[in-house]
Amino acid sequence: MANLNIPNIDELTETFELFDDWEDKYRFLIELGGKLAPMADALKNTETKVEGCTSQVWIVIKPTDDETIDFWADSDAHIVRGLIAVIYAIFHGRPLAEAQNIDVDGYFERLGLGSHISPNRRNGFFAMVERIKALSDKQVK
Repeated sequence: MANLNIPNIDELTETFELFDDWEDKYRFLIELGGKLAPMADALKNTETKVEGCTSQVWIVIKPTDDETIDFWADSDAHIVRGLIAVIYAIFHGRPLAEAQNIDVDGYFERLGLGSHISPNRRNGFFAMVERIKALSDKQVK
């Protein structure tokens, strides 16, 4: 099942700009995380767990016929599920071969996350990004 209710990164950025208050942005992130397609418990294991995250996070790349990026991911923390939704908005539908070249830092800063997310969450966000890039690279080879 696709995450059909997750906007693309441009739509997400536009929506973020509508909020003046970071409390509203956090609520929106949590709401986005609630829209993620469920990840089967059987996929949540040591092989799919992302190291470097304070919260529990699991990511699995879904095989696609058109060699684009799609994945399942889940976390035990609501705000982290929202950050997963941001990552989904950035990567979903992009060619697997382009994963390494996506300017995630630029999107992270454009959304204003750099100055409003704790250092631990920032590290976890980029650990998830690195996991997506590594898994995408593996699919290409």
